[in-house]
Order: sequence, then C-alpha cells, then structure tokens
Amino acid sequence: MPTRPATRSAQTAQQAALTQADPRWAAVLARSAAADGSFWYSVVSTGVYCRPSCAARTPRPENVRFHASCADAEAAGFRPCQRCKPLQPSALAHHAGLVTQACRILEAEGATPLGTLAARVGLSSSHLHRIFKQATGLTPKAYAAAQREQRVRSALGQASDSVTDAIYEAGYQSSSRFYEKSAQVLGMTPTRYRAGGAAQRIRFAVGQCSLGAILVAHSGQGLCAILLGDDPDALVRDLQDRFAQAQLVGGDADYEALVAQVVAFVEAPGLGLALPLDVQGTAFQQRVWQALRSIPPGQTASYAEIAARIGAPAATRAVAQACGANALAVAIPCHRVVCSDGALSGYRWGVERKRALLQREADAAHTAHTAHTAQKQEKVA
Repeated sequence: MPTRPATRSAQTAQQAALTQADPRWAAVLARSAAADGSFWYSVVSTGVYCRPSCAARTPRPENVRFHASCADAEAAGFRPCQRCKPLQPSALAHHAGLVTQACRILEAEGATPLGTLAARVGLSSSHLHRIFKQATGLTPKAYAAAQREQRVRSALGQASDSVTDAIYEAGYQSSSRFYEKSAQVLGMTPTRYRAGGAAQRIRFAVGQCSLGAILVAHSGQGLCAILLGDDPDALVRDLQDRFAQAQLVGGDADYEALVAQVVAFVEAPGLGLALPLDVQGTAFQQRVWQALRSIPPGQTASYAEIAARIGAPAATRAVAQACGANALAVAIPCHRVVCSDGALSGYRWGVERKRALLQREADAAHTAHTAHTAQKQEKVA
C-alpha cells in the first residue's frame, strides 16, 4: 500500500506534467509580452499571480496555475505581483499607443529623422527604435518607406497627369531613385503598373501532382504563383483575380519542362528548386517569407518563433496573415509553420496537404541523414 509521501510525490509530478503540457507554459518560459492579457498565472508557493512576461524567477511547474483573468486569480486567493503589476496596463499596451502615435506622424509627414520622431512621442531614439520594431516588425525608416510605396501604388492607380507626378506626389525626392527600385516596389515598371498590369505577360500551366491540381505561373522575372487545389478551373480563376489586367498565356512545350521541375520539387523536396522567384508583397510580408525560406526541410517553426526571428515578437498574428498571403506554395514554405503546441492549422491549401508536405520532407531528411551516417561509417571502416 503506497505511503502518503509517495502519493503526494505522484500528485506533484502529475501537476507538473499538466502544466508542462499546457501551451501557456511555453509563453511563461519565454516571458512572452505578446501573451500578456490573454491569461495570467499564479504560483502556489508564493501566493501571487503574474502576467506571462513577468521578469521574476521562473516558478516550478507543479506550483503554477493558470487563470483567464485577474479576477479569477484573486477569487482563487492569489494577490497581484508587485513586480509585473498585472492590474496595471502592460508595457506592451503603453508602447502600442506611442508606436501608433509615431505611425500617424510618419503616415502624415513621411520620412522623419529618428531623433525628431522620438522627441515628439517623448522617448529616446534607441527606445523608440526598439519598441517600434517590436510592434510593427519594421524600423521607423522602413515603415515610412512602406507608406511611401503604398502612396505611389495608389497614385499610379488614379488618373494623375503623369507617372512622374505620381512619383513626386507619393513623397519621392527624385524619379531616378524610385525607378531604381520600381521592380521591387511594384513588381513591374511604373507605366505598366498604371495600366493595371495590362502589358504584363504571364505564362502558366496547370498540371497534376500527388497533392492534387497544381498551377505554375511565371512573370518573366521568375515564378510568381504556385497554387494547389482540387479544382484546376478554380486555380485559373485565382490567377486571373491576382493578375486581373495581365495577359495570361498558356505554357508551351518548353514551359511544361519548367512545370515538371516544380512538380518534381513538390514530390521530392530534397531535390531543391533552383528557379528564380518573382516575390511581390509588402516589406513586412517579404521579411516573413524570407524567414520561412530559412527553415530547413524536415523542420518546423511556430508563428511566434518566426515573429521573434524577424525582430517583431508581438507580431504573431501579422506573421500568420503573411503566411496566408503567400502565393508560392512550397517554394516559400509556409507549410513549415505550426502552432506553438505543434498543431497544424492555417494552411490556405488545406491541412492535409500541409501534413503530407511535412511528412515527405521529414522522410527525405531522414533518408539523407541515414545515407550520410552510412558514408561516415564506411570511411571509418
């Protein structure tokens, strides 16, 4: 018959296991400011409750309890922590107001020296730079540039007197500097963009792979769309919606060879895809997509981890939206991003396709590792 101490030990171990299995525990370990306001945790041994970002020493998991609100924690007999002060607005919430104020200034006035901008919101330059990037994923300078790019896209879409007028109206100081980056900003020349992409010629073809129908489109600069689905006609309509004014041209025999390369990559990720990409998106989206391409095949990362990698730990939701906006399936591997608890969700081409892609990448990585190990053993022998 078990003794009482043994029973207590088993209960402690069980409580620790429950805490460690809870996704909220990972946020506590990471002291995630992004999780502040979504839950609170208390510590039985101290009798206090904290916000997830509290800088106090990490408690033992068996002593932790989670609460949906401060009121719930206090009803359970816990008092607010004097270090993180959970009843007061979080630092993130306070910073959000200052960052919003800075954003409004940049949107109204364009590029502003960092020192001037910081003084207007009552912060030091370094402090503003840090919290601005945490909140938006961009530096103030990059945010101003993104707003300027948005203004020029809007101006070119209207009946301005000339392309040059639209460039200057958007805030560019010289047309030459804009033209140097026009392909990156617009994905095409300003004149072509103003025409709604009417002069852009996009070749495409629809094929079949083990994941269903696949559409591969090429803009002349690189692959601009890899779409997956069950209905080939729906994929074509999706492409037409994305490039409403472009000239869509069915691929010829040479193009079919390019499609075959993409299909082979989908079927065997270990082959790699040595084809140029025509990646069109906002500055933030492109940072997210670049981070996705750095995830090795066979591995995954959470949305929160990607947000941290691009220097915007509070932008988890924006990272998820950027993944959803990706039109280059597999080439920009948004399927490698999973929830914090490892669950699969949020894949625009279906969770089952996401699971299949991850499985074949894991299999390919395992095969490569096995082969490498065998080669090492042969050399030793």
